Amino acid sequence: MTTRLMALALLPLLTVAYAATVPFPQLRLPPAEVDAMPAHEAGSGTSGVAGIRTTVVAGEPSMPGPYTIRLTIPPNTRIQAHTHRDNRSAVVVAGVWYFGYGLVAKAEAESALPAGSFYTEPAGVAHFAETKAEPVTVYITGDGPTDTRYVQDAAKPARP
Repeated sequence: MTTRLMALALLPLLTVAYAATVPFPQLRLPPAEVDAMPAHEAGSGTSGVAGIRTTVVAGEPSMPGPYTIRLTIPPNTRIQAHTHRDNRSAVVVAGVWYFGYGLVAKAEAESALPAGSFYTEPAGVAHFAETKAEPVTVYITGDGPTDTRYVQDAAKPARP
């Protein structure tokens, strides 16, 4: 019993020590350089909704360590309620993002987040979002590995 307690007490220290050994690059990327990076429709921590373009800006979302992704979401796009295993934070950089928390996507639970807004996606907390008449760009940062789990399997987009 004492050994288990000691191991649990040391776990946070080992986690911090591991994080300090993961290389984190120095990056300075103006918008044109981020725009030139490859974008794809799906990947770790993305919704998989058709039309959304994901650019991995830093790190690798499927691997341990910090990462940042940029999502470019077309007009009139809805992402159903889902969760991620990691804590994530995000900044809206263009458009108005309609974002809410809950097990079911409901317009009355959304807040309109214009460019410059900040929000969080706590680990395991269901959330949803949508765009209306204009596209939206969001930068999301987390600590991988990440994933996406839809609350209802029927809401999960079909991936090619």
